[in-house]
Amino acid sequence: MTLNVNLGSPYEAIIKKMIEKGYAASQTEVIRQALTVYGRYVDEEEVKLVGKGIESEMREIRGRRTRTKSLAELKKKYKL
Repeated sequence: MTLNVNLGSPYEAIIKKMIEKGYAASQTEVIRQALTVYGRYVDEEEVKLVGKGIESEMREIRGRRTRTKSLAELKKKYKL
């Protein structure tokens, strides 16, 4: 896939600096590396959000504000 993107001066300067410092050999490589890092960041944030959701649910369960259900009850409810 070919993609043409106009990033603007600030980002072009960053790309140029990364190439000059030897972190990448080309503009394409800089963009690929940046997207890879961003993808990992998004994945980590999703994991944190799931963790927070689990913590919240566990507080509800421990505080007896939510009743836990057995596996058999859940299977019956969702017809599994």
